[in-house]
Amino acid sequence: MNTASILRDVEHRPYPLPEGPWVTTQSWHELLFAHWPIAPDILRALVPESLALDTFEGQSWVGVVPFRVSNAHPRWSPLIPGLSQFLEINVRTYVVVNGIPGVYFFSLDAANALAVALARTFFHLPYYRAQIQCQEEGDTIHYHSQRTHPGARPGEFAATYRPIAPVVCAGKGTLEYWLTERYCLYALAKQRRLYRLDIHHKCWPLQIAESELQRNTMALGHGITLPDTPPLLHYAKRQDVLLWPLHRVR
Repeated sequence: MNTASILRDVEHRPYPLPEGPWVTTQSWHELLFAHWPIAPDILRALVPESLALDTFEGQSWVGVVPFRVSNAHPRWSPLIPGLSQFLEINVRTYVVVNGIPGVYFFSLDAANALAVALARTFFHLPYYRAQIQCQEEGDTIHYHSQRTHPGARPGEFAATYRPIAPVVCAGKGTLEYWLTERYCLYALAKQRRLYRLDIHHKCWPLQIAESELQRNTMALGHGITLPDTPPLLHYAKRQDVLLWPLHRVR
C-alpha cells in the first residue's frame, strides 16, 4: 500500500483531508455496492434524530455492501494474525452533519469474532458475528453471509456478482459519486454521543455490475423493506483506505 500516493490524491474529495495523522489501514476487495431508493420519510424514523438524512434529488438510498477486508492494522503495528483479514457485509444509508456528508450503518456483519468485539467496544458500531463464505471464479464472486450473533435479528445475503464494464471514477454531481465517494462514518454511542470517523482513499475504481441475488434479508431486520426493483450495482476490485481516530462531534 502506497500511503504517500493515497494522501497526494485529493482532487476527488468533497472536502479537505482531516487534520492530524491517519492511524489505521484497510484494503477492501471484490466489493459490491448494491443500492435501492427508499423514501426519506421511511428512513427518518429509523435514523437517529441527530443525523440529518442526505438525499440525492429528494431521494434517500440504502446500500447493501459485501466485500473482503485485508491489511487491517494500526499504523505502527504489523499485521495481526486472526484480525487483519476477514469478510464483511454492511447495510448503510447516507446522512449529513454540520455540512459534512457521511455514512450511517444500520449493521455491519463480519466473520471475525475479535474484530466484531473490538469494533462494538471502541468504535460504537453495530457489528454482528456472521458465517460468511466468498469464492472468486475468474471475475465472478459467489458470496453468502448468515448472521450468527447471539440475540440479533436474522440477516442473510446470498448472491453471485461480476463487473460488466470498464473501470471509471464517478464524476462529481452524479448519483454514482454521491453514493460512493463518502469520506466519513457517523456512530452513536449508548450515551447518545455522536462520533465521526474520517477516512481517505483514491477515487473509487467503479465498474457497472450484474448480480444474481438469491437471498437478501439484511435490511429487513432494521424495518426496511427494499423495493421489488433491480438494485443499482457497482463493483470495485480493490480500494486501499486510511482511517483517522474516532472523535466526538459537538
